[in-house]
Amino acid sequence: MKKKLKEIPKFKNEDEEREFWWTHDSTEYVDWDKAEFVIFPNLKPTTRTISLRLPNSMLERLKVAANKRDVPYQSLIKMFLKERLDEELKFS
Repeated sequence: MKKKLKEIPKFKNEDEEREFWWTHDSTEYVDWDKAEFVIFPNLKPTTRTISLRLPNSMLERLKVAANKRDVPYQSLIKMFLKERLDEELKFS
């Protein structure tokens, strides 16, 4: 006997949707037996702008390091943060 699926609600924003799926079982809303594998080649992660105060000397050193790698300094900061987080979290 086939289970009747619930209707997925409309969400006001991504945070509301994230909270919904965190607290609900997706199998009540989606027939995963009919799911298909897809690739989203141009999908970019959601980003949030933050303000970060750095000493001028550190910012200048970051800009020099970024220039040597031919990348924007903000991209270099993200690369450094990702590498460090990956290292920290593998020991958790």
